[in-house]
Amino acid sequence: MNIEQARFNMVEQQIRPWEVLDQDVLDLLYVVRREEFVPPEYRELAFSDLEIPLGEGERMWAPKIEARVLQELAPRKSERVLEVGTGSGYFAALLAHRAHHVLSVEINPRLKAMGERNLKTQAIDNVTVELGDAAQGWIKERPFDVIVLTGSTPVLPQAFLQQLKAGGRLFAIVGDSPVMSARMVTCVAEGSYRSLDLFETDFIPLVNALQPQRFSF
Repeated sequence: MNIEQARFNMVEQQIRPWEVLDQDVLDLLYVVRREEFVPPEYRELAFSDLEIPLGEGERMWAPKIEARVLQELAPRKSERVLEVGTGSGYFAALLAHRAHHVLSVEINPRLKAMGERNLKTQAIDNVTVELGDAAQGWIKERPFDVIVLTGSTPVLPQAFLQQLKAGGRLFAIVGDSPVMSARMVTCVAEGSYRSLDLFETDFIPLVNALQPQRFSF
């Protein structure tokens, strides 16, 4: 496989058509080598338009989702980011190149080790990976400028909104399968939020994601 041609095709054929036009984001996709973050057995699929399995039912986002979310969040060099779900560490690596510091919380010890190892291999030193359950919020080190949930949640916990700084942005995939909304929430002032649904999608939920009250008859 010609890796650089595959990377170019990913950017031009998958990502640009998905309304990702921020040149800084597109350039970053050439800097952070996605193939170094996928499991070795899937290396040849690193640039394919699919969700690569990470084991135990966990998956990476498709490349176009990663790029679109990074563009919408637009982290800045002065900002601190909370990522819920480290996975392979790839999205944390993208965030780290744009932000001051990324705190990534992973509930699965094996994935925590994988993500840390991948980040260390790529010499990315402004990401801290912690083992824990942040599916319904993360009190330590709050507030944050940017929060991103890498798994879906049927209901968006209010705790996350309260952990955003004024001007902060949150991304989450909200709802139940098969149709969920990719949602961006901006804290316009303390206690005031603006919400925008970007696109429809379907993705696996975070472990221990907040559940709505279900009516039984």
